[in-house]
Amino acid sequence: MARTWQPTRILGKGPWSLLPAQTWSVLTDFVIFAGGLSVFYVIVVLARTWFGPFNPHVEISRDPTKLPMYAAYSLLRITVAYILSLAFTLVYGYVAAYNATAERIMIPLLDILQSIPVLSFLPGVMLAMVALFPRHQIGVELGAILLIFTGQVWNMAFSFYSSLKSIPRDMREAAQIYRFNWYQRFTQFELPYAAIGLVWNSMMSVAGGWFFLMACEMFVLGDRDFRLPGLGSYLQTAASAGDTQAILWGIGVMIAVIVLLDQIVWRPVIAWAEKFKMEQVESADAPRSWFLNVVEHSRGLIKLRKRMLRPLGERLAMHFAHQHHAVDEDAPPAAWKVWTGRAIATIAVLAVLYAVSRAIAMLTGLNGMEYRELLTGAGATFLRVLAALVIGAAWTIPAGVVIGFNPKLARIAQPLAQIAASVPATALFPIVLFMLIRIGGGLGFGSIVLLLLGTQWYILFNVIAGAMAIPTDLKEASALFKFTRGQRWRKLILPGIFPYLITGMVTASGGAWNASIVAEYFHLKDKTYTTVGLGATISHATDTGNFDLLLASTIVMAIVVVTVNRLVWRRMYRLAATRYTLDT
Repeated sequence: MARTWQPTRILGKGPWSLLPAQTWSVLTDFVIFAGGLSVFYVIVVLARTWFGPFNPHVEISRDPTKLPMYAAYSLLRITVAYILSLAFTLVYGYVAAYNATAERIMIPLLDILQSIPVLSFLPGVMLAMVALFPRHQIGVELGAILLIFTGQVWNMAFSFYSSLKSIPRDMREAAQIYRFNWYQRFTQFELPYAAIGLVWNSMMSVAGGWFFLMACEMFVLGDRDFRLPGLGSYLQTAASAGDTQAILWGIGVMIAVIVLLDQIVWRPVIAWAEKFKMEQVESADAPRSWFLNVVEHSRGLIKLRKRMLRPLGERLAMHFAHQHHAVDEDAPPAAWKVWTGRAIATIAVLAVLYAVSRAIAMLTGLNGMEYRELLTGAGATFLRVLAALVIGAAWTIPAGVVIGFNPKLARIAQPLAQIAASVPATALFPIVLFMLIRIGGGLGFGSIVLLLLGTQWYILFNVIAGAMAIPTDLKEASALFKFTRGQRWRKLILPGIFPYLITGMVTASGGAWNASIVAEYFHLKDKTYTTVGLGATISHATDTGNFDLLLASTIVMAIVVVTVNRLVWRRMYRLAATRYTLDT
């Protein structure tokens, strides 16, 4: 007898349990198809405006009825930016992890790129995109997407790179014994091993996209208006006008979008990624998702997987397997490959030399007072970043471990943490600023609060991922040997989460420096609140169009961040890769 799935086993008891199983299956397929078609229609309608004529003057309305359309615009930009970020992460992290020569260049370059604030990218990227598409709106849209990309990609790249570097030795040896090609290694153990960290960092990246959305959608350079309709521009307009009601409306819609994404995207992905956890004993209380259960039991999607996705995967595997066996691994590379590599390297060196010469010419225009301002600001911002990291780590490490060890608590805390991480701190900052003014505090202390609001989530999400990745058999062994709380932290928890914690601290540090551009320089009701700091210098230089000072302050920030990473975080990464791995 054919076996049919029962909806009560998937969704529990309810009014739908009165329907026959086959009727419910057809209804589920119809709902999934209708939902996918609706999403596709909205994307087509919104994307159509991208190819329309460029609108040089955009009015951002504070009317709440505009919020659904604004939310759709922002969500589409963040989604496209995330797809670009994921593709960049997989390629960049893979090359950096397995090519020692490239690693020496790519990882310091990643440190530099993540330390450069969005506002430093903003003028050049936006002007370049508008120059490429001078008559169409797509230029400004692509500029905003690329800037959101710069706020999303770095922690994902660091996470994937760190996961690849900490893959257990026995897994690598098994892949060598069975002569896996690169495609088999990537799909069979590299990507699955990195899945949990990549999923949680993806959530943090999307949250970071919401955080920087306000700056990307509200960019004005001199008399040129590059504003875009969206939730970020709505919140920034409301914050600048001091319209608390509009701020609450905008935050409410943003929270609704985040909750919806949590239910239909992130929670299913978390439950799906649980199967990649390295353990010999299955967890008794694994993460679950009602939406994933519905999708997995949709007959239409099952047929799609069997008839299209699975054969496609098998053909790809066979194609790369034939290529792998046809290539002589000991043969020297072809001459054309050698000369192509040398030509690319030569062009890159010449481009770097040209950029350096232009930068030096711009820096010679600064006077001694401006250089002293840069050094003083760098010291002040460094102390604020350090304070934000210490305060953030003090509560996120224990909280992340508790959430990661308790799946029931994670089902409640994860969407709440994602909401808190996604709500732009700059939207709440007028309230924080008014409170600080009332109690006598200034922006010097308020900037630490804003840095903390924007960067502590990098640590929390990575610690949660690390705690969830600790094998269940190791947890049971610690209980069997009756570890004390101190022994459990020293011998199990801290070693288990260490690689993830370092990734979280590195990205939080870079994010804090990046967030200083809005934490130390804030517009409110036609009044500017500022304090001494490198972020304030960058924001002021952007406002006044002082590109010489903008370049100099960006270079100083990159130098400080890279120096700290080389002296501290790089050694921690090396320790994580050599000592705190799950080798047998």
